[in-house]
Amino acid sequence: MKSQVTGNGGPALPRRHEPDLADLATFILDRHGRVTSWSVTATRMFGHSAGAMTGHDVCDVLMTGPGQRELVDRALAEVGHGRVWTATVAGGRLGDGRFAIRCEPLAGLGGGAVVIAQRAWPQPAPSWLSQAAARMGSSLDLSQTAAEVADAAVPGFADLTIIYAAERLLAADALTSPAAGHGAVVRRLAARRADLSADVSDKMMRTGEVLVLGPGTPGSRAMATSGPVLFGELDPETAQRLSGNGSGKPTAEYTSYMAMPLVARGVVVGCAIFGRTPASPAFNPGDVALAGELASRAAVCIDNARLYDQERRTAAALQQGLLPGQPQVPDGLEVAHYYLPVGASVIGGDWHDIVPLSGGRAALIVGDAMGHGPEAAAVMVQLRTAAHTLADLDLPPEQVLRRLDKMAAEIATAPFATCIYAVIDPAAGSCEIVQAGHLPPVLVPPGRAAVLLDLPPGLPLGLGGESFQATHLTLPPGSTLALYTDGLVESRTRTLDVGLAALRQVLSQALAGPRTTLVEACDIVSHELREHREDDITLVLARIRG
Repeated sequence: MKSQVTGNGGPALPRRHEPDLADLATFILDRHGRVTSWSVTATRMFGHSAGAMTGHDVCDVLMTGPGQRELVDRALAEVGHGRVWTATVAGGRLGDGRFAIRCEPLAGLGGGAVVIAQRAWPQPAPSWLSQAAARMGSSLDLSQTAAEVADAAVPGFADLTIIYAAERLLAADALTSPAAGHGAVVRRLAARRADLSADVSDKMMRTGEVLVLGPGTPGSRAMATSGPVLFGELDPETAQRLSGNGSGKPTAEYTSYMAMPLVARGVVVGCAIFGRTPASPAFNPGDVALAGELASRAAVCIDNARLYDQERRTAAALQQGLLPGQPQVPDGLEVAHYYLPVGASVIGGDWHDIVPLSGGRAALIVGDAMGHGPEAAAVMVQLRTAAHTLADLDLPPEQVLRRLDKMAAEIATAPFATCIYAVIDPAAGSCEIVQAGHLPPVLVPPGRAAVLLDLPPGLPLGLGGESFQATHLTLPPGSTLALYTDGLVESRTRTLDVGLAALRQVLSQALAGPRTTLVEACDIVSHELREHREDDITLVLARIRG
């Protein structure tokens, strides 16, 4: 049977609403189930503003249906143990339809969960396509999404299905469709045969393998023309893998095949190969239309998973490279820190660091590059890396800021940036602290109210001020020092003076209890003050053990 292209001259594919990332929303919960970040996509999907959601228990404002509080408790317990939790939910204030919910542990930001909600697709006939629609998109894992597509097609539509993704998109994010006559480099994401189990199919046609579909193969032609291709013989590479099944059973003889491009947002993201044995009717124009319907849904689901995987890897790299891990805190010192980027950003202009020094001392650093998002983060990472390196040299605090100021002046795109640097000696009960245009620290002596320290402010980094004056403080055992950024205390609806007064009051109350840990104090302060936040929030508390 000769290859037959059914593209522009073939049957028209049904028109339908294409799901896209508008059907995907994210928000963040702390470990108690309170909403700490509410994205624009979440507002678009659920109709609730960030102001109405942030700071509230998700079970009071969104997951209000029967049994949903128990679901949230179970999800938080799972992510608290470092595991991913998924479920499909409906009802309550979620709105119309069903939603696939995925909760992932939020590492490095004080615990909690990243919640990804995806609207379930409609369910058209026939039955296998209806089942496929319900099944696909339940996960944002790329391999699992491809497996869901293959499982949906076999055996309801075909006796064989292979799902390929364009390697250029997975490896380099190259948003261009392959040109005709050049073949296609693809990665096999999933493979299913009706006569074999899923595990055997995946091993026989190795999932994850990168291969080249030659220029004359139906798969590459479908990707180059963005149209389906009917054919009667497999390319030699696929045929060889199908014959080497190792199952002890004779290989099924397929007599009808279809290559269907996977097109999402105008870009070919891969292709699907379908095959039928003589026991099934050969593919006809009606099957092409149904395969096109399946492929259009599958393509967007796969591309959503690809985009999410790309964002998750970027976020993980940023978190690993920009946020401090588990610091080595001296025995005589207790330190807790809290960081929350504004909006849906993963990282912004704030940074904090804890650097162990000789003699049981520790350097605490908090900085703030103006803005948030990737531009501020690009500057922040340079300043944070330089500050850590300078601190590790055990230079006097004023020299650290002087050298950091010179480096900031050499960064062409550096925005306005502030910094505060403190060296605490638990054994001596002392602290040396210096500021570069930063807000003053707050000191909470044991059993007393919090006070705002009046220190020489210094000029912001990068202005060539050069003159930074360190202040020596005495810290009795049990004293707590608070370093923070302006996002915690200032906004358009709250003046700086009001915010600083609120910070002192909340810190005094949080630390009044003799058994209150610094982690608990961080939670209390951040929960009370972040209601007005319009910028990244950073809070570092350090206490000399009594």
